[in-house]
Amino acid sequence: MSRYIAIEGPIGVGKTTLTHRLAADLQANLLLEAPDDNPFLKGFYDDPERYAFQAQLCFLLQRAGQIDGLRQPDLFAEPVTVADFFFDKDPLFAELTLAAGDFGLYRELFNRLAWAAPVPDVVVYLYASSDVLVRRVGQRGRASEQSLDADYLQRVAARYQAFFADYQHPHLVIVDAEAMDLVADEAAYAAVRDAVEGPPGRVHLPG
Repeated sequence: MSRYIAIEGPIGVGKTTLTHRLAADLQANLLLEAPDDNPFLKGFYDDPERYAFQAQLCFLLQRAGQIDGLRQPDLFAEPVTVADFFFDKDPLFAELTLAAGDFGLYRELFNRLAWAAPVPDVVVYLYASSDVLVRRVGQRGRASEQSLDADYLQRVAARYQAFFADYQHPHLVIVDAEAMDLVADEAAYAAVRDAVEGPPGRVHLPG
């Protein structure tokens, strides 16, 4: 069985929901991003130009601290760890939001912190249209996200799409989270779980 499964995708696509469900099914460790612990996030959403660097560095340090645990061999005493992020995606947001000078400094810090970062055994990439992302972000009602607009979510989704178009990984599961209801449709969820537990490869769902 795979030891480290990472679920990825843009804001509002449903990655944390799927992470919780897979972790429960597999009796796994759960590793979650903690956006509410970033004191600059609300400021970034309201005033990106002013708070982008602080928010991005806070996330970078937070994620670096979390993957420190993944470097410890005793972590895998549990059968599997399921995370709703992986470290390699961090520059995706930084490149989108930071000015060139700030991004250069960020990139230097990222390269130092990314040393020996563990690579997931399986990566699941969820995607959906910006209209769906806007609706889902609105429905979950997080105060920090209410200033997000369709243009920003579209740019984030496009960055993810470009990243995973070129991302080389031996076991990548790409899921249309607009076509597949991973909450209410048991067959859709089962297809994703089967792909995660199945043989390595580049899998597209629905096929």
